[in-house]
Amino acid sequence: MIPPGTEAALADSWEYFLHLAVVLTPLFLGASFLVGLAQEYLPPERVEELLRSRDHGSGNVLAAGLGAVTPFCSCSTVPVLAGLLSAGAPIGMSFSFLLASPIVNWIAVVLLFGLFGPAVTAAYVVAALACAIVGGLVVGALDLDRYVKDVRITAGGREVATDGGMTGGGTPADGAAATGGCCGCEAASGSRTHAERVSAAGRGALGFFRDTLPYLLLGITIGALIHGAVPAETLQRVAGPGNPLATPLAALAGAPIYVSLSGMLPIAHSLTEAGIPIGTVIAFVIGGAGISIPNLILLNKLFERRLLVIYATTVVTIGVVVGVSFNTVLSGLL
Repeated sequence: MIPPGTEAALADSWEYFLHLAVVLTPLFLGASFLVGLAQEYLPPERVEELLRSRDHGSGNVLAAGLGAVTPFCSCSTVPVLAGLLSAGAPIGMSFSFLLASPIVNWIAVVLLFGLFGPAVTAAYVVAALACAIVGGLVVGALDLDRYVKDVRITAGGREVATDGGMTGGGTPADGAAATGGCCGCEAASGSRTHAERVSAAGRGALGFFRDTLPYLLLGITIGALIHGAVPAETLQRVAGPGNPLATPLAALAGAPIYVSLSGMLPIAHSLTEAGIPIGTVIAFVIGGAGISIPNLILLNKLFERRLLVIYATTVVTIGVVVGVSFNTVLSGLL
């Protein structure tokens, strides 16, 4: 016998699933097209060229900005990071790029705008970029270059090598680790016309959408089930304002269940619909995007354990700071 209320809950979940699918699908396609354009006009080599001659301060600002507008996946963010370190870029500036890249990107901005509106989106972008800049400055002051491994990384048809913390580039030691690119990112040809770049971005958007659709549908499904089947009182008891540890726990909880940012945001929206404070939800998104298991596995090839822990701690701290700010300072303004 079906428990009372099950049919109504499933019907509510299905209705919410359709709502999210209708809202997010065109937004995701548009964001994917912007991703393709950014990849065409700002390939990894160009990003490295823009940053390698910069120093602390202004370099951190530029690095965070480029990390936000160059939406590389983890498998290409890490080779770009390796290229920056190999070229002698300060580790603090490289960290600003690394912190901003997974947390702020076209997919996040467009989907946040569609789900939460312009005020939340603008506040999120400003707060996350500010934290990436400050985080990079703090890391840069700690003299952590010696914790960068001596590795060779191959991705996107090119090879870059770090030099174990020595600036100015170097030759990797025998037996250095290697990893291939997993997302098929390739440098854009400088001889392409604008029309060819736009056409390539359109084809890339459709391909990216097809590749990411399972994760988007998974996120929408989980969000719909939370919306229709999980009692709001249960969520409030675990992650509501009555639990003082809700925000830091949310920043940690995002990591093990993260599959894709496009899949996280539907879940985040359903949590806010259930009455979970927006800051706690934002901490959940930041933690998931920054310290996801795939991201940490890739960074483990580049960082010694101590530096990897510092990176993860920095991401969680950013999630908590932004989340608490949203729940307190910004709650009455958004």
